[in-house]
Amino acid sequence: MIQQTAERVIANVEKVIVGKRPAIELILIALLCEGHVLIEDVPGIGKTTVAKAIAKSLGCSFKRIQFTPDLLPSDITGISYFNQRASDFEFRPGPVMSQIVLADEINRATPRTQSALLEAMEERQITVDGETRMLPRPFVVLATQNPIELEGTFPLPEAQIDRFLLQMRLGYPSAGEEGQMVQRFEHQNPLDDLQSVVGAEELQLLQAEVRSIRVEESVRDYVVAVVRATRQHPAVELGASPRGSLSLHRTAQALAAIRGRDFVIPDDVKYMAEFVLTHRLIISPQTRLRGRTADEILREIVNSVPVPVEK
Repeated sequence: MIQQTAERVIANVEKVIVGKRPAIELILIALLCEGHVLIEDVPGIGKTTVAKAIAKSLGCSFKRIQFTPDLLPSDITGISYFNQRASDFEFRPGPVMSQIVLADEINRATPRTQSALLEAMEERQITVDGETRMLPRPFVVLATQNPIELEGTFPLPEAQIDRFLLQMRLGYPSAGEEGQMVQRFEHQNPLDDLQSVVGAEELQLLQAEVRSIRVEESVRDYVVAVVRATRQHPAVELGASPRGSLSLHRTAQALAAIRGRDFVIPDDVKYMAEFVLTHRLIISPQTRLRGRTADEILREIVNSVPVPVEK
């Protein structure tokens, strides 16, 4: 059931987005795990369009927050104001009170404003004037940041980066894909006519179904071994946290479901490790000076861990 639904959603999104099936699949995996995604790429790649197309395909409410240095926490969570007509305080919800939230250029906001997302991302709730309000379900944050232009930005702290289930890039399209995209948008924006193919309620049922995907003990041990190996590599100053083990386990279940299996294989773990663990590693300064990246080191770590084989 999950595979058929995923195919319908991906095909619907591909009416708008050209040649980004792996990226769409990754965002769908995050949605099935109700985790958050950090998209790190240059402007104009289609990050906002992908987020809107997925929200429309799933029939979910969508809000976009443009992060700037003068953005306040209340601009995200909402405010309580005094309604003179009713002679009482009323809550005006902020854009975070949506099912899919696009946090555009999240690293341009101050740390105080960035931290306003922490409670929402982890607890699925916000607190305004001492009153706690639950967020709608499902709730997923798709955050973007520009890796090129760093002037006037505030790097995300480790605590916030660790709350993102996945980090991914969209990348430039090929020449053929770019030509097809120009032709598709020649007369109108296909996003305007996009219809939902799955409801938010059905998505929540699929999220529960993903948890039932079988993970053998040997594969579970493999997940733990890969994550623990990131803490022992000499080039890594700080490895992935236990939250990384949980995230790798959950995303491997979702990938297996999307691929039409009711069990996880080691290849699922190896495929998802790049997107789940890379952003959780803090590389030592000496390693960075040598020009080595977290992606290279993670591949080296994954290849060094023995893969479980069928007895």
